[in-house]
Amino acid sequence: MLSPLRGIRVIDLTEALAGPYCTMILGDLGADVIKVERPGAGDESRKWGPPFIGTESAYFLSVNRNKRSVEIDIKSSEGQAAMRRLLEKADVFVCNVRRIESLRKVGLDPETIRAYNPRLIYCSITFYGQTGPYAGRGGYDIVAQGEAGLMSATGEVDGEPMRWPVAIADLSSGVWSAMAILTALYAREKTGIGQFIDQALLEGQLSWATVMAGQYLASEQRPPRLGNRHANIVPYQVFKARDKHMIVAVVTQSHWQRFCNAVGLGDTVRDDPRFATNAGRLKHHLELIALLESIFIQKEAEHWLEKIRSADIPCGPINSLDEALDDPHVQQRGMLVEFEHPMGMIKVLGSPLRLSGTPVTYRRRPPLLGEHTEEVLREHADGLLSGNFLITEFQPAANPMQAAV
Repeated sequence: MLSPLRGIRVIDLTEALAGPYCTMILGDLGADVIKVERPGAGDESRKWGPPFIGTESAYFLSVNRNKRSVEIDIKSSEGQAAMRRLLEKADVFVCNVRRIESLRKVGLDPETIRAYNPRLIYCSITFYGQTGPYAGRGGYDIVAQGEAGLMSATGEVDGEPMRWPVAIADLSSGVWSAMAILTALYAREKTGIGQFIDQALLEGQLSWATVMAGQYLASEQRPPRLGNRHANIVPYQVFKARDKHMIVAVVTQSHWQRFCNAVGLGDTVRDDPRFATNAGRLKHHLELIALLESIFIQKEAEHWLEKIRSADIPCGPINSLDEALDDPHVQQRGMLVEFEHPMGMIKVLGSPLRLSGTPVTYRRRPPLLGEHTEEVLREHADGLLSGNFLITEFQPAANPMQAAV
């Protein structure tokens, strides 16, 4: 079946997570992604371990399938000529160099590139964006989580602010960037012209606060830390059963009535004026949660989950990651992908995209550093460049291709 982005060429000058995650999404959808890496060193995340498989970090392997790797010294005149040849034929350029001045020095700023390739879609992924008083500053995921207001509302009621255990600012920015690129490709079909995308990690992370922000703007009350409790719905949280933790989500009034019957609370609790409505349950949540905790601790989680599921109320166990990956539903849905790699067999998470007519494909394992340099330069540079003379000794102190995010 036809891949939806077959024939789309993406030049990927990004490192770490946000950019590589974006371009992996495009690669899964069929785009030809050419990953440009620093000579001799490559994407900095290749070294982010342990764990490693051979010399490759599991971190790098998890977000770089469906790509070809080339080593190009973008500081050199030869490297800049090679980049121009690649970009003249490209549909998309994704870059996470944070300073526009650094891009101008090597001829990779949006104005220069789009002057000779007006159909190009140029996606810049930086921490603060290319405009505004903070443009040019660097940052990492944890900084975005903090500055966007999420950490202040995450954690136990009396605890300290907490970051999420995964890089949600990077990952969400990768998704937003891919969405913007796909939108720009669709718009180009109508106009014939590409455009510039200025994606910022901070804004991508702030977008997750849409409900909290709406409630704050309506009430001028800062959202408090609630632990695992919902701000507006009770009971909607984590409970401890005899053997493990579980989640119960009683959202509607019908849920509440069926929930009381399922767990044996009876009419007395169901119709108690303190608990009969969600507003009452929210006001008297301490009493209700204490009652439920005293009941759930008496038996195993699966006992309660079976009863609650039978009442058609959303619920589930708190799984460890290995339990989640071993779940038969997850495996049947194809969320684990296996590749043969020169360093050994590797397993990574697959794509959550499910398209019936143009499904994602897993065509290429994550590349070795510079594995496709000669192939790509010969293919895309009209024979002007040959051999490996563009691969020069890496000088980290002078390299302008410094991670932006």
